[in-house]
Amino acid sequence: LLFLWSITVSIFGIGGVLGSSGSRYLTVKYGKKKCLLCNNLIMIVAASIMGCSKIAQSFEMILIGRFMCGVSAGLCVPLHHQYVGEISPKKLRGFANSTSSFFWSLGKAVGQISGQRELLGSKSLWPMLMASCGFPALVQLITLPFFPESPPYLLMHKGDQEGCKKAIRQLWGEGHHQAEIDDIMKEKATMKNTKILSVLELVKEPAFRWQLYMIVILTATIQLCGINAV
Repeated sequence: LLFLWSITVSIFGIGGVLGSSGSRYLTVKYGKKKCLLCNNLIMIVAASIMGCSKIAQSFEMILIGRFMCGVSAGLCVPLHHQYVGEISPKKLRGFANSTSSFFWSLGKAVGQISGQRELLGSKSLWPMLMASCGFPALVQLITLPFFPESPPYLLMHKGDQEGCKKAIRQLWGEGHHQAEIDDIMKEKATMKNTKILSVLELVKEPAFRWQLYMIVILTATIQLCGINAV
């Protein structure tokens, strides 16, 4: 029983590794917006499976749902940063990207509070608690179609300059946005001469060794800083 519970908890992380590993290929091929929409469907299906696990009397459904949630979360983390950063005006980009950390912490807090026995952590309501992760995904699935595709993706990967201009006007309003388009073109020219490293190549590359150490240490120790308690 302990082994099964351990697998149920840790399988989320395994799904997260797989999801994040495939995010680069999917975003280049299909674009950030389409990937986010499909990702919401994965989360909704996972929530439905976990929510029905008690009725079906199947712990395997919880395992499958947790794994799918992990895949969805692994895809969402880089997708969210990229999409929000690319659709934001330059002066708001840092603020927009920082919102993800705030909402991750808020989501953890809401989950922990909702999981109390007095709320949704009771014997009768825990399936509803496990299915609740589908609600934010449903909200995004309904609202995201009203947003345009990422302007840098349209220009850099699709070569659609008119589509890029239309997306920028929709996001940032009417005005002269040629400077932003020029910045995207400069980035595109820079990327042509830059080799994209795989995860294994990044680990082996001596030039990035200290930056990698710093990121690993920061990511590992952030769990000890008290943010979850806050």
